[in-house]
Amino acid sequence: MKKKILLLTDFSETSYNAIAYALELFKTERCDFYVLNVFKTVYNLIEDIIPPKPREKGYDEPKEKSLLGLDRVSKRIESKEEQNPFHQFNYLSLNGESLLNIVDEVVEQKDIEMVIMATKGLTDDKSSVFGSNAIQIMEKIRNCPVLVVPKKAQKKIPKEIVFPTSYRTHYKKRELTYLIDIVRTCNASLRVLHITNNDDIDKNQKERKEMLEEYFEGLNYSFHSLSCITVSMAIKCFVESRDSDMVAFINKKHAFFDTIFSKPLVKEVGYKLKVPVLVLHDLRN
Repeated sequence: MKKKILLLTDFSETSYNAIAYALELFKTERCDFYVLNVFKTVYNLIEDIIPPKPREKGYDEPKEKSLLGLDRVSKRIESKEEQNPFHQFNYLSLNGESLLNIVDEVVEQKDIEMVIMATKGLTDDKSSVFGSNAIQIMEKIRNCPVLVVPKKAQKKIPKEIVFPTSYRTHYKKRELTYLIDIVRTCNASLRVLHITNNDDIDKNQKERKEMLEEYFEGLNYSFHSLSCITVSMAIKCFVESRDSDMVAFINKKHAFFDTIFSKPLVKEVGYKLKVPVLVLHDLRN
């Protein structure tokens, strides 16, 4: 059965790097890729009562620019793929003021299984690790996993994936399906990183650790622990010291996610992420 994967592009080099990473990650998997560019109409809020429609300049010119950009992307993909028989491509040029809303609609309509995008595009603040669009999509797109790829990420199959946890959350196996699938597909090692304020775990935490052992049976996995260190710094140190290739976690909606990736905290510790981040979701939210 084919995977359905949505690739976002604003025609920046960083967005193409994310596409190239996706093609490498799933190079031996049967996939339908949907390459999406969202364009905005051009109009004067004071002079124009309603946004322009098709066959009007303010709509047709941005649309044409979007289609030309997608054509350039398709040519780059064709030259890279060399007729990979496992991959099929569909190109979407859609109009909308909100990238988040359009992505949400496409995920629903096309039954998308994963969204892959760059951490930042053409217009995002250079001082932050994650751009505003990436943060919104990681937080709000909850029907499928989101993989964000930084500009400097190496385009290679991940061999070590880090899964940070406090053991305080009850995970369901179906929430970890995509992580397990990537670990198996890539024949990667999974490193479960426990971040805590002390070295001891209570009874509930121990039970949740044992549950993860059950879920990860058959995988090459191991447990690790770091204490007396901030969450973001622990991940940074662990990933850099081991030269890990990806970080995966479950977005618990305004809990663990905000702790790790909130802009003020990232800026405070100077965390410059160089590996892709796979955002899974708490299916109860």
